Amino acid sequence: MLCVAAGCATRGDLQSLERDTLDTRKRLVKLEKDMDLIRKTTNEEIQNSLRGFRRDMEEMRKGAADLQAAQDTIRVDMQEMSGKTDDLKILLQKRGDEKAFLKEESERRVAAMEEKLAKLEKRLDELKGAEGKTAAAESTPEGIYQGGLALFKAGDMQKARDEFTRFVERYPKHDLASNAQYWIGETYYSEKNYEQAILAFQDVIKNYPKKEKAPAALLKQALSFKSLRDVKSARYVLKKLQDDYPRSEEAKKAKELLRELK
Repeated sequence: MLCVAAGCATRGDLQSLERDTLDTRKRLVKLEKDMDLIRKTTNEEIQNSLRGFRRDMEEMRKGAADLQAAQDTIRVDMQEMSGKTDDLKILLQKRGDEKAFLKEESERRVAAMEEKLAKLEKRLDELKGAEGKTAAAESTPEGIYQGGLALFKAGDMQKARDEFTRFVERYPKHDLASNAQYWIGETYYSEKNYEQAILAFQDVIKNYPKKEKAPAALLKQALSFKSLRDVKSARYVLKKLQDDYPRSEEAKKAKELLRELK
C-alpha cells in the first residue's frame, strides 16, 4: 500500500508537475509575447525618438546654417555700411573742397565780369561819342555820299541807292551830285536791272553833261543795252561817247566795244 501510495503520489506529483510545467510554459509564452510587445513598443518608441532626434538635429543644423547666413549677411552689410561711411566722408570732404573752389571761382568770375563791364561801359561811352560824330558827319553832303559808297561796297544796293537818291534830292547842285546819280545807275546795273540803269545813267548824261561821270555813264549805258541784246542802241551810244568825249578813257573802251559789236 505504501508502494501503491507512493506510486499514486508520484503520478499525482507528475500531474501536478505537468500542470505546473504547462502553466510555466504558458507564462513563458505569455512572457515572451509580452517581451515581444515590449520590444516592439520599445523599438517603435526608440525609432520615433530617433526620428524626432534627427528632425531636431536637422532643424538645429538648418537653424545654425540660417544663423551663419544671417551673420554673414550682417557682416557684409556692416562692411557695406563701413564702405558707404567712408564714401560719405570722402564725399563730404570733396563737397567741402568743391564749395571752397566754387566760392573762389565765383569770386574770380565776378571780378572778371566787373572788369569786363567796366570795359564795356567805357567802350559804350566811346561809341556814343563816335556815334555823335558819325551822325554829325552823315548830316553833311559828304557824309551822306560816303555813306552811300560804303553801302555800295558792302553789297547793299538798295540802301546805297536810297542814300545816293537822298543826296541828289537834297543837294542837286553839289559837285558830287553827278557822282551820286552815276552810282544810282551802278546799283541798278549790279542788280542786272538794265532798263532802270539806262534811265539812271541818262539822268547823268542829261543833267551833268560836263561832269567827269558823263562819259562813264554813256559807257555803262551802252553796256546795259548790250546786256539787253539791243546791239543797235549800244552802237549808237558808243558812237555818241566817241563823238562827245573823244579824249576820255571811256572813248578808247568804246572803240574796242564797237569792234566786238560788228
